This record gives sequence, C-alpha cells and structure tokens, in this order.
Amino acid sequence: MRTASEKRNTKETQVEISINLDGTGVADIKMGCGFMEHMLELFARHGRFDLTVKAVGDTQVDYHHLVEDTGIVLGRVFDKALGDRRGIRRYGSFILPMDESLVLCAVDISGRACLGYNLNVPAEKIGEFDTELAREFLCGLSRNMGACIHVKQLEGGDSHHLIEATFKGLARALKEAVSIDEEYKNEIPSTKGTIL
Repeated sequence: MRTASEKRNTKETQVEISINLDGTGVADIKMGCGFMEHMLELFARHGRFDLTVKAVGDTQVDYHHLVEDTGIVLGRVFDKALGDRRGIRRYGSFILPMDESLVLCAVDISGRACLGYNLNVPAEKIGEFDTELAREFLCGLSRNMGACIHVKQLEGGDSHHLIEATFKGLARALKEAVSIDEEYKNEIPSTKGTIL
C-alpha cells in the first residue's frame, strides 16, 4: 500500500499528516480552521485518499502559518507515499464545475515544483479564512511534492465556489496522476529514467 506519515514541528505550528493514496476517501481533519478543514475533507473524498490531518498553530496571529505548513507537510507525505514514482500515470487534469464557477486543474508529478495559480477570488475572506491562503497552501504542496500544479479559473465569481472547485478538481487530477498504469507498472514515467 502506498502510505506515508510525516510530522513537522516549528515554533509556529505542529502538523502531523498521514495518507493512503489507494484509500476510499476517509478523512479525519482537525486544524481549527473550519473552511480549510472542509476543503481537505472534500480533497480526500474526491481524490479517494484516506487522509488524517492534526494541525495546530499560532492562529491568534492569523491562519497563514497553519495553512502554509499544512500544505508543506501534505506535499511531503505525497512525496513519500509515491516512492520512486514507478508505474504512475504522472499526469492528471480535471475541469470541475461548481455552480457558476468552472476551474481547470492540471498536475505533472515531474520532480519539478511549479505553481500556476490563475484564480480571481473577489472576497478577501470566507468566514475567518483569508482567501489568499489557498495559493499559499498550493505553493507548499507543489514545492514539497515536486509537482507542477496549474489551476485556472474559466468561469465564476463566487469566492467559496472558486476555491471549492479548485480543491475538488485538484483532488481528481491528482487521483489520475498518482494512479498506477497497469501497462507500464514497472516503468518510471520519464525518458530520464528517474523523476526524483
């Protein structure tokens, strides 16, 4: 089974995450930020990843460190669970409609970190969540997973719908990218012979 766990403790946050890439979408998310907990529950469900997140941090300042560090640790557990990337499809994409919003998400698990973030989220906050933190989360995920991630708004203007479509669409794109291609299950999906 492709599973991994990781802990990261700093003076700002304590984050512990476990993942099973071949799960059923079971989520146990506790981080004291209701909107982000909801997004990660959706992420687990739509990617069919079993995901446990326990995170606390200096939220008396704001949610920045907590959200960013959760993205960092999630990237690390994906990286560990994928091992040498043997047999994975490597690429995945999904266009997800969420009412009036439409978001394209595409992933290349290439070993090279890159984030293309093209969302025009009109609200500064959703509840207590600063909407700019969605980008910080994805940046931490991309860098620590070694993946090229693109999210592009095609339609929409509701802030909640845009971010929710992003998390659902990214989960479905990642589900495709990390899945094993049975025809090439013993091969590294790169002409270099390595992705790491």
